[in-house]
Amino acid sequence: MDFKDIKFNTTTILAAACTLLLVGIVIVSIFLFNSEKETEAVIQEKQEIEELVALEKEEMMNDLTKAQTEYQELIVKINNDSLKFKLEREQMRTQALIEELERTKATSYAEITRLKKELKTLREVLKDYTRQIAELSTENESLKQENSAVKEKYRKAAKEIDDLAIEKEKLTEKVTLASQLDATEINIMLLRKNGRDTKNIKRAKQIKVSFNIAKNITSSTGTKTAYVRILQPDLESLRKSDSNTFAYENRNITYSMKKEFDYTGEETTLDMYWNIEETLQEGEYQAFIFVDGNMIGKGSAIFE
Repeated sequence: MDFKDIKFNTTTILAAACTLLLVGIVIVSIFLFNSEKETEAVIQEKQEIEELVALEKEEMMNDLTKAQTEYQELIVKINNDSLKFKLEREQMRTQALIEELERTKATSYAEITRLKKELKTLREVLKDYTRQIAELSTENESLKQENSAVKEKYRKAAKEIDDLAIEKEKLTEKVTLASQLDATEINIMLLRKNGRDTKNIKRAKQIKVSFNIAKNITSSTGTKTAYVRILQPDLESLRKSDSNTFAYENRNITYSMKKEFDYTGEETTLDMYWNIEETLQEGEYQAFIFVDGNMIGKGSAIFE
């Protein structure tokens, strides 16, 4: 082999080596370029996820703050102590979630997911309490209307009694007071089954109304009828039938009990009994006594 051949072979080898090196550089460059692109894509995807989670965290914080405000509004408007205690407990739970969310990093995906479940439960509880309070509000409104109706009934009954008193005064001016009978020592009591008196209306079997008709030699004598009208605490009269009425000042009103008696002009004692067949109310009971179309006396007693 001569020198020229050796020189040619060396040149060829160097050229081949350069070509391989260049190819290697190109391959490495392509690999590094692709790796860099992949790394940038991963970083970008991670940033996008973190931004999304941050938005969810912000939305959750807004929802929790709103829930906190709604709980406070419900607590202010409710008067039910038991329900108010439950609302305050849920309000504290909401505050704890707010503080926990503030401490949670946007990269804590598992923690954010758990808190989202807690928030969902919180919303359902808040919705349930809102429904309960709405139902209570409806019930309270119904009770207010019922109470208003009872007050109106009481007002009308009170007006009826006032009207009776006024009409009695007018009638009194037209008749001779000396001839009108007068009921005294009016006593209203409750009796048990054994006949003993009691103050407990639940144990009572009878209402006894006793009174004296005072001596009056100017009044007419003979057989007379005494009517007793018993008013309950709501001013509704006790009566066995709506047809049990008697004439009083140009109209008919109901009576609870009536009894015929012979009047001689001397003091006469009468006892009258009401058999309890209904559930009676606690409170003040009034008894109005009528004879000869006149109200001759009134008594009252309080039963518990």
